[in-house]
Amino acid sequence: MLCAMKASMRHHLVLGRRGENLAVTYLSNQGLVILDRNWRCSMGEIDIVARDGDVVVMCEVKTRSSHRFGSPFEAITAQKANRLQRLAFAWLQEQGLGPRELRFDVVAIVDSGMGEPELTHHQHVV
Repeated sequence: MLCAMKASMRHHLVLGRRGENLAVTYLSNQGLVILDRNWRCSMGEIDIVARDGDVVVMCEVKTRSSHRFGSPFEAITAQKANRLQRLAFAWLQEQGLGPRELRFDVVAIVDSGMGEPELTHHQHVV
């Protein structure tokens, strides 16, 4: 049983990392400049911090292997959105940046491992 749990966790981590890499490539191709990845503090983690012109974009990446449990976007709860806002201000403070125009995005990816992953970019989610 322990081996099955470890394999499942490993699959989850690999899927998540692959999703984040896809999101970075997609966002870069859309003209965003990636400023930070997997930034962490005691409150949590921001998957991707990017710049879109003068706007700082905080991007949450949600990757699933299927729609079996709904869209990856549905995993963004009000609690998660509130935490992302607090994390954004902590990131700005750590960078020594004053108030900035912020945008909160979600990149939702369904990657079954068969064919091209399905990627949806939701802007201004918070």
